[in-house]
Amino acid sequence: MANLDKESAVSVNLTNPEEGKWGMVIDRDLCTGCQACVAACAMENNLAFVGEELSGNGRSMHWIRIERFWEGEYPEVKATPFEPTMCQQCGYAPCEPVCPAYATVHSQDQQLNLQVYNRCVGTRYCGNNCPYQVRSFNWFDYERPEPLNNQFNPDVTVRRRGVMEKCTFCIQRIKRAEDTARAEGREVADGEFAPACAQACPANAIVFGRVDKPETVVSQLAKQARGVKRLEELGTFPHVTYLKAG
Repeated sequence: MANLDKESAVSVNLTNPEEGKWGMVIDRDLCTGCQACVAACAMENNLAFVGEELSGNGRSMHWIRIERFWEGEYPEVKATPFEPTMCQQCGYAPCEPVCPAYATVHSQDQQLNLQVYNRCVGTRYCGNNCPYQVRSFNWFDYERPEPLNNQFNPDVTVRRRGVMEKCTFCIQRIKRAEDTARAEGREVADGEFAPACAQACPANAIVFGRVDKPETVVSQLAKQARGVKRLEELGTFPHVTYLKAG
């Protein structure tokens, strides 16, 4: 079954790698670097609290990070606009073909790059092959301090040690919206839901939606002249578009 999943996933990527179903636009002009998206992602997706010491050792557990860039030379140094960075949900993902356990696969329904945790054996090949460095390895079985052990999201798997983790565009919310729309005999409306990062952003810098429909807000924003994609020259066909600061 795993072989069939992998073959079908590869065929989807090779056929139309540029075409996606769900996508995201991030406006660097609006992002203030407040990290509300980072906190919301951690709460929504049951991310572990690693602690200061392990974070200092490079073992932080974040599915989204705020990158800061600096221009100039000391003392004339200034910070450029912030850039939230998460899994780019590549149409042709470099992480997929290197996984020996078929744990990182492409969803035919949502056309997203997914992580199947109960297949992952912790080789970390996918993390080494990701040009965006957006995957985290779960080194330990982390415990949550009281009373935060009661806030697990029942819709998201609690991962054990030894597996790779990454952003999924909050696929649990996507599936809930799609199931609701299917039960009501309609399509998912534009703006009907949002992943945790977009919902929590106070500046509305993150916009999420269907990129395969030209009338949606995210599609129109992605077509703006200042829209760029990270490391586009690698041919990974990311489904996250960044709007350059004006």
